[in-house]
Amino acid sequence: MFLRQFKYLIAVAEEKHFGRAADRCCVTQPSLSSGIKQLELELGVAIFLRGRGQRFLGLTAEGERVAKWARRITAHCDAMKDELDNLKGDLRGSIRMGAMPSMSPVLPTLISMLREQHPGINADVHFLGIEEMKLGLNKFSLDVGITYLDHEDLGRFNTLPIFPEKLSLLVPDSDEFQGRTSITWREAADLPLAMLRPTMHERHYLDRVFEQVGKSPKPLVESESILHLMFQVQYSDLVTIIPTHFAKMPGLHAGTKMLSLVDPVVSQRVGLVWADGEPVIPMAGALVEIMKRLKKTGDLAKVLGDLAIVEQEDMEGMEAQLAG
Repeated sequence: MFLRQFKYLIAVAEEKHFGRAADRCCVTQPSLSSGIKQLELELGVAIFLRGRGQRFLGLTAEGERVAKWARRITAHCDAMKDELDNLKGDLRGSIRMGAMPSMSPVLPTLISMLREQHPGINADVHFLGIEEMKLGLNKFSLDVGITYLDHEDLGRFNTLPIFPEKLSLLVPDSDEFQGRTSITWREAADLPLAMLRPTMHERHYLDRVFEQVGKSPKPLVESESILHLMFQVQYSDLVTIIPTHFAKMPGLHAGTKMLSLVDPVVSQRVGLVWADGEPVIPMAGALVEIMKRLKKTGDLAKVLGDLAIVEQEDMEGMEAQLAG
């Protein structure tokens, strides 16, 4: 067995097409098919279901298991090379990050800090839902994720709490809201709302809070983009719910203001997640070490703003709760 055979297998499984997989691996299709056939002969199992003309029809049950091992083997091989580079003080390559949309303003700062310490690293960022992120980490197509830690089933992942994401209501800076600094969820439910789509985890969370206060608002605009919702507030009479740290990064748009959402005051824990096991993939380890340092020095508060950060003892309590 050769590493390239595993890479051929992974490419076909992900592209679901032998020709596209060959292009991705920069080989001819006959060479790719020959490599996979040799792998099947060595293992004594059929990996792919094939139709007429070698058309891809899926993986066999045995093929699913082989593909899982192939991803793990190639990921560990890449990690070994990264670790050797790190020992030489020359960690380089691509860190594959999964992140939820609300982290988009924060990521540039985190990536800049990572690249300052490791100039040879570039970042490949994917904005994903929680389920897609878990799948990517399990398949080793992602090195690290940034997501909500309160999700009921994160699987067997290492976690590092970063901050509790609080929520505020973004409103037009108009006479209606003059002199106000806060607003209740019940009041917000009766305003013309722009909200994230119902399929998104963040929207599910908001709907649950509204349900707690006996409300079920009907948004006038829905989108998967928080920034688009912020523009809706700037250029119309709508309001929207945003993470409080958006007040600093990227900052509020002209003609808008932010009100704290109260009764209840809620937050979701945000943190890093990465695959369980030893050794830790060096790319994930590099980001984890930077995040730990930011928390220890208090510099994370400067990145996210005072409204999105808790005191050190509160963060330690969050970590203890997760560990328990």
